[in-house]
Order: sequence, then structure tokens, then C-alpha cells
Amino acid sequence: MGETFRLRADGIDLFVRLTPKAASDALDGAETSADGRCYLKARVRAVPEKGAANSALEKLLAKALSVPASSVAVVTGGAARLKTLRVRGDPAELTRRVSGLA
Repeated sequence: MGETFRLRADGIDLFVRLTPKAASDALDGAETSADGRCYLKARVRAVPEKGAANSALEKLLAKALSVPASSVAVVTGGAARLKTLRVRGDPAELTRRVSGLA
């Protein structure tokens, strides 16, 4: 399986497949799509309107990675299920924490 993230000088870019309107907020491990891309699966209770689901996803990942919510932001895929989130912080520490989620 490939990586669910890409290293950056100031943190990581995390690849996520989001399911909104779920029964609960949770991370469901990693998955590889048919085209070979890897991503972390996440679900949130929020609806995909006015950025509510993206905001809930940012908060969920911030809590799971033990970083401030202001350190996590959706950078691509705002209106799509597959998203890239930028997480600012120590890349080595974030890599260790993401590996624990997958």
C-alpha cells in the first residue's frame, strides 16, 4: 500500500476520502482506490453544505493527530469526496501519528 500522505517542509499533506452525513465522526483506516491512490477514510455527522463537513473533518483530524485545529486545512477537493488536507507541524512527528491512524 502507498502512503496516505506527502511530506512537506512545514508538515504533511494528508489524502482523505470523506463520507458526510454519517452516524458518527470517525476515522476508518486506510484504503487504496482502483487507480492505486491511497487515502485515509473518514466520516463526519455534518452535512456537505457551506463547508460544514470540511470543518468537521478538520476538527476530527486535529484531535486525532493532537495538533491545534488551526494547523489543519482542506487545500484541495473542497466540494469532492477525495480531499487533500495540509497539516502544519513537525513532519517526523506527524508521520508517526498518521501511521498510527492507518
